[in-house]
Amino acid sequence: MTRGRRRRPGAPLLAVLPLLGLLAGCGAEPRADGPGAAQAADGLPGSPEELEAVLVTVVPSDLPRLPDAALHPPAGAKRLEDVATYAEDPARERAVLEDYGYRFGWERFWGSGSGQGPVTGVFVDQFEAPDGATAYAADLASNDAERYRGVLSENPPDLPEGCRQLVVAEPVEELSTPAAFAWCAREVFSVSVTAMAGTLDEALAEVRAVAAAQLDRLPG
Repeated sequence: MTRGRRRRPGAPLLAVLPLLGLLAGCGAEPRADGPGAAQAADGLPGSPEELEAVLVTVVPSDLPRLPDAALHPPAGAKRLEDVATYAEDPARERAVLEDYGYRFGWERFWGSGSGQGPVTGVFVDQFEAPDGATAYAADLASNDAERYRGVLSENPPDLPEGCRQLVVAEPVEELSTPAAFAWCAREVFSVSVTAMAGTLDEALAEVRAVAAAQLDRLPG
């Protein structure tokens, strides 16, 4: 599977591309240094591997889990340097992420792996402070709304407070089916959920349920 990559504010951000069944290499090996390498004293995850434990493991659509290495770039652990390399200007991207106070993240996907059909993705990122998580989620929502020309709403009634929702009713760009997105900030965490499905109602139901379940699993 190939998917779009998250970019700095002002550039295209997250997109889920059709499943291509491409086999990518394994994700980066855990590092012993860098921000959050040790268990955080406040009980928050201190590494991407600790963050993984709070991610949802199933989705309401019952789509099968996609192996992290079956995506390009691989899903799974994300560190600042990983996300920075997704941009055309990695040095600038790294500076932007540092301004957000980005620490690390984890990505997980579900789908058929056939090149067609529904796809659901969950992205959880951890920041130094709540302001960074809030700004990051807001910028992701704004950029994808501009790219896909969908309907963006803030604090929609069917999502927890502090969330934004994007509805893309018709296929556009890399989205081969109707799609729905949600971005939520909760303390030092940013949660992003995206779903492509056969109908917009199915995509919305998936995104709303997964976002609520993921927020409930966050520590604190």
